[in-house]
Formats: sequence, structure tokens, C-alpha cells
Amino acid sequence: MSTLSSETTKGLSSQAYLDSKPVNSTKELVAELCRHFYTLGWVSGTGGSITIKVHEDSIPKSQQLIVMSPSGVQKERMVSEDMYVLSSEGSILFTPSPKPYPNKLPKCTDCASLFMKMRNAGAVIHSHGMESCIATMIRPKAKEFRISHMEMIKGIQGHGYYDELVIPIIENTAHEGELTDSLAEAIKAYPKATAVLVRNHGIYVWGDSWISAKTQAECYHYLFDAAIKLHQLGLDWSTPSHGPIGQAEKLLDADSDTSGIVKVGAPNGNHVHVPVQRCILLDIEGTTTPISFVTDVLFPYARNKMEKHLIATYDTTETQEDIELLRSQVEDDVNQGLSTLPIPPADAGKEEVIMSLVANVNEMIRADRKVTALKQLQGHIWRTGYQKNELEGFVFEDVPKALEKWHVTGIKVYIYSSGSREAQRLIFGNSNYGDLRKYLCGFFDTTVGHKREARSYSEISQSVGVDKPSEILFLTDVFQEAVAAKAAGLEVIISVRPGNAPLPENHEFKTVRSFLDI
Repeated sequence: MSTLSSETTKGLSSQAYLDSKPVNSTKELVAELCRHFYTLGWVSGTGGSITIKVHEDSIPKSQQLIVMSPSGVQKERMVSEDMYVLSSEGSILFTPSPKPYPNKLPKCTDCASLFMKMRNAGAVIHSHGMESCIATMIRPKAKEFRISHMEMIKGIQGHGYYDELVIPIIENTAHEGELTDSLAEAIKAYPKATAVLVRNHGIYVWGDSWISAKTQAECYHYLFDAAIKLHQLGLDWSTPSHGPIGQAEKLLDADSDTSGIVKVGAPNGNHVHVPVQRCILLDIEGTTTPISFVTDVLFPYARNKMEKHLIATYDTTETQEDIELLRSQVEDDVNQGLSTLPIPPADAGKEEVIMSLVANVNEMIRADRKVTALKQLQGHIWRTGYQKNELEGFVFEDVPKALEKWHVTGIKVYIYSSGSREAQRLIFGNSNYGDLRKYLCGFFDTTVGHKREARSYSEISQSVGVDKPSEILFLTDVFQEAVAAKAAGLEVIISVRPGNAPLPENHEFKTVRSFLDI
């Protein structure tokens, strides 16, 4: 990252720069947002704060000045001259002038030290909104707020409708500045988070710009309000179906013995007993779905339709991104000494590029390469097939029954497959048992890491927000994936299905032939 010279850095703290248009515009923006947030109840009673970096393209974000609203003042009456200006390290460069009685002397907010902890923040909103406070009180022992299958989740960075939103909750302290350590720990423990709730207090929300922070803050408050209203109706906001509160507990009571082990009954009376898990992570090929469906249906379809798909969509942004990703993958293969055909540059003829792409992708399919570039293109081709009703997803008979059972018992279910997230959604959204996505909380693909690497499972355990990896049960048919997941601390069961590869002798993993045997 570029850095500024000492002379330039010194210039940022000069009076001339403090009086410049970028600084004054940012101060006016903070005052405007404070007035707006007051009408929403986020900064009433002098509470809450807004902090925004002074954006200039020529200055790295890490060295931009910081404009911060003062503490203990009527936020709806503030003007730009009331704002503090801080250096990128947090030292005060400008202090507002005192106002006559009954106004208090200006004071820099206790949130100043907290702002420095926010990940890649260009703006931070600290709200005392009633919704954010009550959301932490409904379940007073909860360390997280969780919600899924709500449209407004899409407004949170890195989340979609089917993803589970997890927000860490930290305990309140008598003085705001004392939250620094626990806030920093929460941010580190939840790398996907853009907000931290403070119990009985409020929320900190951050984004890379003030627009991002504002948008997310509005979505968070909407979701908190929805959770409160669902709770008042006796509905559980934390489950995908938002069913009646207590339904999961009743089923758990019915299917649990006194040892705290959950038993899901199988027709043959056989069970694999495992400790109660908060999350289940499922592989697809050979686990939920026959390997033959992938090798005999999906792969041939993508291979046969590829050239036609590339010709028809060549000039679209999506396909050009697919081509660039494949070109980058081929370059990596060449650098690693693999024998492969180079893909011509973008200024080459369309026909030449497509011919090279088809040859490379067919070879990748033949070798069953588990690379993101291939899986992304395949997913886009399969999407067209599902839309035209030329494809239908396939899952084993026990899968929908188990998904429904786990769903109503409050267990979150995620998918982790080498296929793209879009391809995963397509299989479960267009399955032989209908749309099963209502039972799923999220999807992971190889962008999180390769499935035979332990760190991939560690990353997933951080993303789903469990307290420890052992609270996740991973089901797969691949021995090497089971070893990697176990090394990361997950519970593991190997799925034995028709057509799966044989397992090593004495592998010591539990196995099941049906999800209903768990």
C-alpha cells in the first residue's frame, strides 16, 4: 500500500487542510446524518455517535483524517463546527469551541478508541436504537444474534437471502471506552461481521464508506425490529421457517435421552449417536446426491452445451469474468509446469478464444479438476439448463426427511461443495423433492479454501459463528476431506452411498448409509 511522505502527512494536520472543502464537507455530512438518525431514535438523549473518514482518492484510507461527533450533546442541533477532527492515529487536531450555558463543554466521544478497532472502516455508526437494545435482551445468555431467510439480509455486506446473519454480542460496561478489548476480540472472532451488538446498550456498525455503513445500519435495525415482532407473535426468528417458538425444544425432548445425545430414528432401528450439534455441514457429491448424477448428468450437459453457451453469452459481463478467471487458472497451471493450452488474449478473435476455452475446460472436466474457474462456468451453464427444464437436481430419498427434521429442531444446515455456490443452490432449489433451500442456511464453495485443507474448515467454523469447531458435524464421502475436517476440530461422519469410492481399512470414522441413521 502506498504511503505519504512526512511532509504530506504533516500537511494533513495543517490549518489550511483542516479548513479545506473535503474536511468541511465531511463535518457537514456528520451533522446532517445526526439530525436524520435522531428522527429514527438512534441518537436521542445525546447518545450514539457517527464517525466518518475524510475521503480523498490521493490519500490512502489508513492515513485519512477522521471526523467524529462529540459526546453528550443534542445530536439533532449540531452543526459542522461542533465536530472533532482526529488524525489517522487518533490524536485530536481540531476541538470545537465551547458554547454558552446551558450547553456542556465539548467532549470527544468515548467511541474514539473503538473506531480504531473497526476492520477497514471508512465510517462507523454507533446507535442506541431501541431495536438494537431489545434484540440483545430477549435471550439474555446468547452470545450472538442469528437470523436467516429475511430479504433485508441482502443489504448486509457479504450476505444473501439464504445466508445466516450472525452478529456477536458483547457485555456492556459502565464506560464506553472500556468496551475496546471485548470489541476487538469480537471483531477478530467474527471475520465476516460488520457490526457488534452491546447488550442493553446498542450497536456499532461499520462500512468502507458512509453509504455502506448507513445502508447496513438501516438493514440491521429492520432485522432487529422483525425479530422482536416475530418473538411477540410466538415465532422463532432464528430458524429459516420462523416457526413457533418451542417447536424445536419439544422435538428435541422427544428424541433425546438423558445423556444429552440426540437420536434420529431410522427404519431399521440403527443409529449413530453424536453429541447435539449447532450446525451440520454437508458435502453434495456422494453424500446428498449420487456421484453418478454429477458424472453422468451434470458434467456431460456442461460439456455438450459449453460452446453454444460461450457463443451466445460471449459479450456479457458475466461470461467475460468467467473467461478471465479461466485465463488466470491456465496461467497458474503453466507456472506450475502443467501441460495446458494457453488462452488467447482478449483482443484475439472470438472464435479463437472460444475454441481454446472449450479445449481447456473439457480437459479440466475430464480430469475432474476442483478449481473455482471451472465450477463457476459450469454453474452458469447449468443455470440455463434448469431454467429450460432440461435439468432437475437429484438427492437421495432420506435427504429431505433429514433436512426437515434438523430444521424444526433448530439445527442450522450448510452446504460445502467444490461446485460453485450457484450450482449448489440450483441442485437444491430444483430437486426431485422440490425446493429444499428453505432448510439450508448457507453455501460454501472452494473460494473459502480447498476441501482437503484443514484451514478451510477453520474458516467455515468462524463464518457460521459457533463457539468451537466441535459444534459442527461434517458429512462427506471423501476420506481426505474427513481427515482435514477432523484436524480442524469438527465432528465427522462418512457417508457410504452406492457408487462411492471404497474407504481405507481401519479409518476409524463413524459411517452412515442414510442421514436417518444419525
